[in-house]
Amino acid sequence: MIFWQLFKTFFTIGLFGFGGGYGMLSLIQNRVVNHYGWIDIQEFTDIVAVSQMTPGPIGINSATYVGYMAVTNAGYSEPYAVLGSLLASFSVILPSFILMLAISIFFIKHSKHPAVQRVLAWIRPVIIGLLAAAVLSLVSPENFGTSTNQIVMSAILFAAAFIMTFRFKWNPILVIVAAGITGGLFYSLI
Repeated sequence: MIFWQLFKTFFTIGLFGFGGGYGMLSLIQNRVVNHYGWIDIQEFTDIVAVSQMTPGPIGINSATYVGYMAVTNAGYSEPYAVLGSLLASFSVILPSFILMLAISIFFIKHSKHPAVQRVLAWIRPVIIGLLAAAVLSLVSPENFGTSTNQIVMSAILFAAAFIMTFRFKWNPILVIVAAGITGGLFYSLI
């Protein structure tokens, strides 16, 4: 039962997760945290943080972790949990593979057609909305803290990371490392 739910859930997320991994975050949170309760919001926040720091797309990394945790929490042994993480990872990329194969064949033939250009123009605002939803879902006490000092420091780190990547074009890896060191030093002092 859990394996079918994992396949169905992550296949659907992969099918409707426009905008890449960040666009999938709100869908993953809705199904995995709110609907099935396989993990809680704190674990979801941790998944997002770890998925950003590990190689690979955030959607696949999240699916891998959730697949493992869902099967483990359902009472299965570790080999089944590994199977669950593989199944969730495969399920989230399967729709993209199928769609990209079909679209590539179609797009090669019809890329200059005005109708195709209009559809692409209509999809852009939807992707922006999904990305905004993903960002807003991460603005929570679990991420920003509950004390005034934690909230202020988190807001400063958030603003600094945004400015460094958007305005000064810093490498995101450097920003993550710098924010981790700064946050670690701050939280070790309070």
